[in-house]
Amino acid sequence: MKVLPLRKDVAAEETWDLTDLLSNEADFEPTLAQLVEDALSFEQQYKGTITNAQKVIDVLTAFEELQKKFVPIGTYASLNLETDRTNDVAQMRAAKFGTAIGKVSSALSFVRSELLALDEAVLQEAAALSPLYKRYLEELLKQKPHQLHPEVEKALAAFSATFDAPYKTYNTTKLVDMDFGEFEANGEKHPLSFVLYENDWEFEANTDVRRAAFQAFSNKLRDYQHTTAQVYNTHIQQEKTMADLRGFNSVIDYLLFDQDVDRSLYNRQIDLITKELAPHMRRYATLIQKANGIDQMTFADLKIALDPEYDPRLSMAEAKEYVEKALAVMGEDYNQLMERAFNERWIDYAPNKGKSTGAFCSSPYGSHPYILMSWNEQMNEVFTLIHELGHAGHFANTYEHQSYLNSRPSLYFIEAPSTMNEMLLANYLLTHNDDLRFKRWVISNIVAKTYYHNFVTHLLEAAYQRKVYELIDAREAVNATILNQLKRSVLEDFWGDTVAISEGAELTWMRQPHYYMGLYPYTYSAGLTISTQVSQRILKEGAPAVEDWLAVLRAGGTKSPVELAQMAGVDITTDQPLRDTIAYIGHLIDELERLTVEIEAVQQ
Repeated sequence: MKVLPLRKDVAAEETWDLTDLLSNEADFEPTLAQLVEDALSFEQQYKGTITNAQKVIDVLTAFEELQKKFVPIGTYASLNLETDRTNDVAQMRAAKFGTAIGKVSSALSFVRSELLALDEAVLQEAAALSPLYKRYLEELLKQKPHQLHPEVEKALAAFSATFDAPYKTYNTTKLVDMDFGEFEANGEKHPLSFVLYENDWEFEANTDVRRAAFQAFSNKLRDYQHTTAQVYNTHIQQEKTMADLRGFNSVIDYLLFDQDVDRSLYNRQIDLITKELAPHMRRYATLIQKANGIDQMTFADLKIALDPEYDPRLSMAEAKEYVEKALAVMGEDYNQLMERAFNERWIDYAPNKGKSTGAFCSSPYGSHPYILMSWNEQMNEVFTLIHELGHAGHFANTYEHQSYLNSRPSLYFIEAPSTMNEMLLANYLLTHNDDLRFKRWVISNIVAKTYYHNFVTHLLEAAYQRKVYELIDAREAVNATILNQLKRSVLEDFWGDTVAISEGAELTWMRQPHYYMGLYPYTYSAGLTISTQVSQRILKEGAPAVEDWLAVLRAGGTKSPVELAQMAGVDITTDQPLRDTIAYIGHLIDELERLTVEIEAVQQ
């Protein structure tokens, strides 16, 4: 395994092309300065003028146009940093944008304050005048009880970059300051980093090497646990303060408010999965243990393949073929988008030093999406790729049909289109090859990647996160000792006696940036619950189900999560879709057990 290259040594064709956002790097500072001036001029022109319905429409029209101008330059600053956090120029550029956006947010805060100061009848008249802003104004009215004095709102907006400091500090610690060096196993030394551990060593078939990597990785995390815990405590205390200021009894209610779902949907995902999925996943862990001849299954072993000797490597070109075939069912327009993603360099997939871990899709309004990942040539990364392309397909469709202010759906729904693509890949693979070993390989990838990642890794993050926020609501604080205890208890409750929770497993709370993004982790399982049900509809019904789903993608933020799911034929107000999805996971593990018996019988 090679040491990660520096960003400057990576092939250009394996990186994204950011010139669609800003054609010349030298234009960044003058463009940003001009936008700040535009925002201050906007404040001067419109502040104090929002007095009737027509003025509401006039101001919102100009406000939307101004907001759209900030999208490309902000995305440019952010994405440059994501590919190499050791780059001093990118660090300073992102910092300058953060400072500017604080100033701009403060200047523009009057729009919301003045709108909410109007009589409700005026806002309703404005919504009737321009249906384009109806949804935005309805959502705004819901926030009226939680709106503060205009001067307070202005001050809070000015501090927006400061409020982001914990997340930025976390990423700097993780991706710049932590130097993992090398680790030794069986007399050999191997390079180690965040990206190498999460992309390679965690899946290593050799138990001695894999566990040595886990130990070395955990030891380095432990060196930074107290600083990271302090940074995280600062973040969640900020959230609690904001919840108090805005009149919420709980930080959980405050964070759920913008998701447009009630607490019952949040608790259901965590409670039902923790209780009813655990037995199925324990069976899966036992299957891995037997297949790999491991005496005792540990936390460090959970990501390894069921059949490590059958693990075909794929090039990006081969992955593209899988994507095209799996998504053919989605129709010509959708697949042309996917083709553009590859041909126009929307995807940055080369691993390099300083690059953010994991994968994400950034979808700037008015431009095309950008996908970040680190390609490791394994089948599980095809699922990652098609997942992020699902986000890309979602927002490209939304932006084509919705205005800027109507474009963002609830966070609750955000992972449904991405996990849908994973399910379509699974559907394709399972119906196009009858080889027993291939089928087992595919199903194990579905379980290990799609469902383990979204229904186990992220769901256990959510269970842990809920415990943290319950402490914060009780006016407590957290430190590394408390966070370690909470994380360990969640892991032990889920895995029981089947998996030994290795020393270092409790530190996995240090690995995920999701804890700085509100109540994000549970939404993965929420989205996958919806997409599992819709993907089964597509298998049975074909085109009509696809058309329903495309209509959902185009709807953007104009509907609530419950309404979006209903459009696709799923009722998430009941627990049936979730129970059906858990049963489907159980069925997949049944299939793995059955195929393993058949394969072993053939091999004997």
